[in-house]
Amino acid sequence: MGKLAVYRYFALMFLIISIIVMVFTFAGLFGGDVDPVGNTAMAMLVYILPVLIVLNVLLTIYWLIRRRWKYIAIPIVPIICCIPYMGTLFQLRSQPSEADVDAQNGIKIATYNVLSFGRETSGFKAEDILAEMKRQKVDIFCIQEYEDVSGDKKNSNKYKEYFPYMVMGQKDMVIYSRYPIKESKNLSFGDMEIAEGLTKTTNNSAMWANIDVKGKVIKVINAHLETTGFNRTLHQAGKMIKQGRKMENNRLVEAIYGNYTHGMTIRAGQARLVANEVAMSDVPCIVCGDFNDVPYSYTYNTMLGNLVDGFKECGSGFMYTFREPKKPFRIDYIFHDESMEGITYYTKEITYSDHLPVFMKIAL
Repeated sequence: MGKLAVYRYFALMFLIISIIVMVFTFAGLFGGDVDPVGNTAMAMLVYILPVLIVLNVLLTIYWLIRRRWKYIAIPIVPIICCIPYMGTLFQLRSQPSEADVDAQNGIKIATYNVLSFGRETSGFKAEDILAEMKRQKVDIFCIQEYEDVSGDKKNSNKYKEYFPYMVMGQKDMVIYSRYPIKESKNLSFGDMEIAEGLTKTTNNSAMWANIDVKGKVIKVINAHLETTGFNRTLHQAGKMIKQGRKMENNRLVEAIYGNYTHGMTIRAGQARLVANEVAMSDVPCIVCGDFNDVPYSYTYNTMLGNLVDGFKECGSGFMYTFREPKKPFRIDYIFHDESMEGITYYTKEITYSDHLPVFMKIAL
């Protein structure tokens, strides 16, 4: 009787765990549809979706081993429902050859957070990145955290030899183009409300340029949304520790959570502002940049709207753009209007920034 009781106890515990994981998985899937202002707990669940999917897989294996067929559906149904989400991280297709890509008409667009070229004074990084854009045959290059001056040189003087048209945005944003820029506008995020009666001034911004590509005008939006604050919090904690000051674990967790939730609510407002620009546009749009948020988040869903995620359309393999080893996330994107068609979508392992550049060729 003792063994039977233990057996039933563990079976009940695994059943309860399966139900809890299923509920949290569904909450995570729909968390990206919830405005994080006032609903941060629900919105945060999207960030642990990969963990929840793994748990569902393990629970499926457990019930298969136990041959409890009536319980297998509990973890399997969430896994099936997560297939569209998994498609934002991994695509089981191969990339077309360079010759096939070159044979198709279209434009090549790239987005890259260059981390101010490391603030180095020689101009080497800026020139090497330009050389890579030439190798990739990029037509439109959107840069975040751009620095125009390297020592006594202006990077734009070099870039304009290949990209004859350029427009600077607010602070550290720029769009370079091989096609004429007809019109442009800066989108200042200004002071964003993060809670009732609480606002924060942000250094981030967006911009757009209407570009005439062989007689067809398209709007290219370059966006750099609010950072997570994760690295900044860890850096501050590290400085405190070096100074011999104690940093309790619970205080560190609270600081990270507070900065992350504040950043999340700020990005939500910024995303709505950019999405409104897309909605009001009278020409097809391409939206790209560093969104500082993961797929299926509220920011991602708002920015995507009725546009097409280039990676889901024509990317391949596992996609990440934030290259630090312990945080391989996809937070840089290229979206495009439904009237366009993606040909290829990929990143390059360039080590000049904590981000990777994203490239996409689009048939207009």
